Formats: sequence, structure tokens, C-alpha cells
Amino acid sequence: MKKFESILITGAGSGIGEAIAYCFARQGCRLMLVGRNTERLEAVTKQCVALGGKAEWRQVDMSNADSIDVFVNEQREQERVFDCLVLNAGISQRALTLDTDILVDRKIMETNYFGPVCLTKKLGYMLKSNPYTAIAVTNSISGLFGFPLRSAYCASKHALFGFFETLELENDNIRVTFLIPGRINTPISKSAVLGNGETYGQMDSGQAHGLDVGKCAEIAVRAIEKGKHRQLIGGKELLMVYFKKWVPPLFRHLARKVSAT
Repeated sequence: MKKFESILITGAGSGIGEAIAYCFARQGCRLMLVGRNTERLEAVTKQCVALGGKAEWRQVDMSNADSIDVFVNEQREQERVFDCLVLNAGISQRALTLDTDILVDRKIMETNYFGPVCLTKKLGYMLKSNPYTAIAVTNSISGLFGFPLRSAYCASKHALFGFFETLELENDNIRVTFLIPGRINTPISKSAVLGNGETYGQMDSGQAHGLDVGKCAEIAVRAIEKGKHRQLIGGKELLMVYFKKWVPPLFRHLARKVSAT
């Protein structure tokens, strides 16, 4: 299994990103933690150091190209090199397709798709020169099919597959691992956006009863180290992936019936 020395994690202030940071910190890795909430980033950084890692944080808005530029320019000036990128930042959605303002669709796409794409392109100078770089992309089972109240979210996650799979096929020194979680016990539903752009602000029952985020992170890190192309993570909700592939009529029936929250 591949072991990494220097790792960049976006969306590291909470949820899956935070838990993955702790896993790598226990291995003594150097971590660059990126996110928007400075208080959370400071707390996660301190915990990573306590666990044996070396960690720094930077405030970066992944929906803002200028913010990404400032961050990348700093890394380039300091000649910092990452041998693993964990592209985890993202926001979710809780709104019917036809009730969602197009500005909300754009906001979700900017954060979930254009953000990691922009960051990856800006780090192209590094990716071209590194002998090996692992890129872990936190996707979702919603990236494998459509699902109620998630139209823009699903679209953004579908798009990540197309971009990063192409990137890997074009570069022999880049290995992409798609992390595909189902329902994980994280606060992502609380920051999900409604059709008018307001924050959902609630913990979904499905999320609250999802797989422990620490267990999710352990599975994710093993998949990255093994260089797996795709890694499903979750519980019985993962059956929907197989229904979609092998029994499409059953999938469509269940997708209309299963609670989206």
C-alpha cells in the first residue's frame, strides 16, 4: 500500500474531511487543511498535531477562483509539494428541481465541481512534475443516479466522475480514487441549501443514523492507499447502486419511495 508524506485536504473543518485528516495525522503525515470556517480549522489542526501529525490550515473558499489563486500562489512560492490531494469540500441540497432558483444550481456547481476542478488545474505545475500523485475525490452515491431533492447536487457529483476519470486516463503518474459515500453521520445536511438559497439547517434522520464518520474515514484512507478506483462507503442504502445497475425499474420505484431526508 502507498504511504503519503504531504497531504492537502479540502473541506477539512468538519465531516468526512476532518475524519480523514485525523486518520492521516495518526500516521505522522504533513497536512494542509483547507476550508472556510477558521475556528473549526484551528481546532482540527490542533487535534491533528496532538495525534502525531504535522498540520497547518488555510482559509479558502472553494467556490471562489480568486481565493483558490491566493492559496495556490502561496504553495508555489514556498515550493510545497503534495503527494496526495483529498478533494472533499462540498455542499448538499434539499429542494425540488423546479422550485430551485438557477442561482442555487450555480452555487452548488461552483463549490462541488468548479472548485475542485479549478484547484486541480492551478496545481497542474505540481501534478505534471510529481512522479506520483493520488487524488481522492469525495463523491456520493447520488453521483451514480438521480435522487429527489438533489438535482443540482447529483449533477455536480456526476460531473466529477467525468472530469477526474479523464484526468487519470491522460496522466500515468496520477491515480484517482472516487470515494462514494452513502449516508454518513456528518452535519452536511445542516448546511444544505434550499431552493431559494437559504440554509436547510436540519440534521436529516438518515444522516443521523448513518455510518460513523470515523469508520467512513478509515475505509476511505485504505482505499486511497491501495489506489482503488472506486470505493463505496455506507450501509444498506448502497443497495440502490446495484438496483440502479441491475434492476432499473426497482430502483426507480424505490427512489420515489425512500425518504430523501
